[in-house]
Amino acid sequence: MRTPSFISLKLLSLSALTAGLMAATGGTQAAPATPAPVFTAEPCCNVCPEAHDASKYVTRYQRNFTTLFQGEGDWLFRTVEDLRTEFDTSPEGYRRLKELHDAFKSKGVELVIVYQPTRGLVDRNKMFPADRDKFDYDTALKNYKGMLGRFASMGYTVPDLSPLTNEQQAHDFYFRGDQHWTPYGAQRTAKIVAESIKKIPAFASIPKKEFETRISGRMGKTGTLHNMAGQLCGSSYAIQYMDQFSTEPKGSAADGDLFGDSGNPEITLVGTSHSGKNYNFAGFLEQDTGADVLNVAFPGGGLEGSMLQYLGSEDFQKRPPKILVWEFSPLYRLDQETIYRQMMALLDNGCEGKPTQMSESITLKPGKNELLVNGRNGIIDVHNGAHQIDIKFADTSVKTLKATLWYLNGRHEELKIEKPTTSDTDGRFAFEMRDDQDWPQQNMLALEIQGPEEAGAAPQKVEAKVCKRNVFPGVKTQQAQAGL
Repeated sequence: MRTPSFISLKLLSLSALTAGLMAATGGTQAAPATPAPVFTAEPCCNVCPEAHDASKYVTRYQRNFTTLFQGEGDWLFRTVEDLRTEFDTSPEGYRRLKELHDAFKSKGVELVIVYQPTRGLVDRNKMFPADRDKFDYDTALKNYKGMLGRFASMGYTVPDLSPLTNEQQAHDFYFRGDQHWTPYGAQRTAKIVAESIKKIPAFASIPKKEFETRISGRMGKTGTLHNMAGQLCGSSYAIQYMDQFSTEPKGSAADGDLFGDSGNPEITLVGTSHSGKNYNFAGFLEQDTGADVLNVAFPGGGLEGSMLQYLGSEDFQKRPPKILVWEFSPLYRLDQETIYRQMMALLDNGCEGKPTQMSESITLKPGKNELLVNGRNGIIDVHNGAHQIDIKFADTSVKTLKATLWYLNGRHEELKIEKPTTSDTDGRFAFEMRDDQDWPQQNMLALEIQGPEEAGAAPQKVEAKVCKRNVFPGVKTQQAQAGL
């Protein structure tokens, strides 16, 4: 078992060396010997008291690390995220997840969920015994497996990653001071995921080829947990270096166009920064499935960023994959209804090619702008449970939409949609109108949009449409329940 790294250095007395020199020089001495300095050092890897104080984690980002505690060597853990024992979502979250699966299924797309085990489940042996004893590993593992089962009961393909827990491997699965998996962790995960993909009936018709993976260099990781400890404690940690991998088609399969003879890949990977290029998760999937994988994940995308960007792309709308791999961690809440409203609308390509109930184009001024009004030509039926909205800014770099939806009974909804700063945006925001609880029966009166907030900002041109949403086969929606 490894112990915390520390340095304890004392310079030995120079008396023996001095005596030897005096003997060699006939006992002469130019000056009295200077006392030897003595050095001491405290343990290098012990977070400060501030790191244990949740009130010190003040920003939204910092709260993802509440609260840090020390493991062996320079391992750090988070008491909330790494030691969670509950893996669950709300009834509304389960309803939305089921709807999403059924909507993809109706388009011929099989969804594979890669639900990562936590760092506590994988690396509990890197904790000190006292902290390890406080962590209810058995309950956490049971509930983690239970969540995998709930995903599967909705129809998703769900690889069982529980064999990766309680790791005893030579190469770290997770970085010691970072929430990301190492390339070795991505490799071990991909092997399990690939076996699940191969069991999907649609996989049999996907073109196959051979791939080879090789070490392409070394990567250095300055961990996010280490950085947070540095902010709170003024400390610093050594960079952790790790092998980096790349995967390429083997032999003749590497010739020809980008994807050889297979045309466009029929497996697509969306997900978080874990699926980014540095960790080669997509490459390992190609190696273990023997099939091309289109990786559209990008750093900073979170749970939904790359999914939404991909669903809104021409590539998905014209050439949907047979298998879509969605990778994410338990860090993310799965009942964020605004996310599902966007996914369902983009699966249906918003209002593209559909008759519109309402439409308008204006140039936004600072402040709130009235864009759509029900009643200009007589009140029409724009009930939430049957409609969606498609908004397009002429400036494709716009990443934030602030809107207010007003209803005939005086009720209103404040809506804010923010796209990741790292995403490639098209200025488009498509979303279903709200249909949880009693919202399906609400009939829209008006749509207001917030104009430019920066002083001196150029005018923004925007277009908004309201159209009927598609009722995907097999999807039991609130619309049907409301009789709309």
